[in-house]
Amino acid sequence: MQTYIRSLLEHQTNASQETVNLLEIGKQSQFDMLHLHEPKQLSALTRECPTVFTLHNHSTYCPSGTKYFSTAQECCDRPMSYLGCTWGHLVEGCGSRRPQRILKNFQTSYQELVILKKTQIPIIAVSEYARQQLISQGISAKQVTTVHHGIKANVTETDPLTYSIHQEQRLLFAGRIIPEKGLVWLLRALAKTPPSTQLDIAGEGWFEPQVKKLAKDLKIENRITWHGWCDRKTLNRLYQQSFAVVFPSLWPEPAGLITLEAYARSRPVIASNVGGIPEYMIPNQTGLLVPPNQPDVLAEAITTLTTDLNRTTYLAEQGYIYLQKYFTLSLIHI
Repeated sequence: MQTYIRSLLEHQTNASQETVNLLEIGKQSQFDMLHLHEPKQLSALTRECPTVFTLHNHSTYCPSGTKYFSTAQECCDRPMSYLGCTWGHLVEGCGSRRPQRILKNFQTSYQELVILKKTQIPIIAVSEYARQQLISQGISAKQVTTVHHGIKANVTETDPLTYSIHQEQRLLFAGRIIPEKGLVWLLRALAKTPPSTQLDIAGEGWFEPQVKKLAKDLKIENRITWHGWCDRKTLNRLYQQSFAVVFPSLWPEPAGLITLEAYARSRPVIASNVGGIPEYMIPNQTGLLVPPNQPDVLAEAITTLTTDLNRTTYLAEQGYIYLQKYFTLSLIHI
């Protein structure tokens, strides 16, 4: 937030580099509106000007910030509570097991909720899923509005899906390589698809060695290309050569930005039915929505698109239309 405010001042008023965090030095009155994106900034509010807060993640109503049990590999549907969340941390693997970290996370989440309830500032949630989580913690339904993410679509970045691209049978995964992003599930599904199906993985993360070992054990390492972290030019190239994008998250993503990135490039999406992801899709029209952590079902969805050019093209076209109609920045309003 400090960097963001500083850049605004430099652009609009030629402020000097000595400008510091305006939230902390009590000069909020010089703004007509303050838009917060970081929950930690809530504690510095002075209410000297109207404020709105956009909720991008789970940390305000989930001490671990995950809403996901790594031990059982399933989403958490419990409201935040000392007993339930402590059990989740220690037994179900939803976050750190260190007592100091657990206590700090509890204090932070509860403090943020208390401030939001006390100040009653308007809250923007990036999905109805996130909005309902806030309401379940006692935030007034009238205080929270759902405004889905939007992106600036550039139609020149990637060409539409063609027969030759589809024939290459390249599937794209773009994201961090961590367990909750669902790569283990994806690889097990890939092993059940036709041998011609190839997977490009754009991203990096601490879980990469384990995933590579799984690929070797499944004897599909020759069907996977690891690209590591990719700049926008490289990522556009990977989108260009793919026939579909897979979004296999196991944890309840607050939103579904990968779906929008795929739509902008006229590529269909195969995604998990968790969190806010379904709110960015029309099943069987802009992509295929599948239950999480079921390799057979995911493999069937992938195979369906590898063998049916007409359906894949239809999903790609409808995804682009859906994006232009509901999710471009020029259309988003509160």
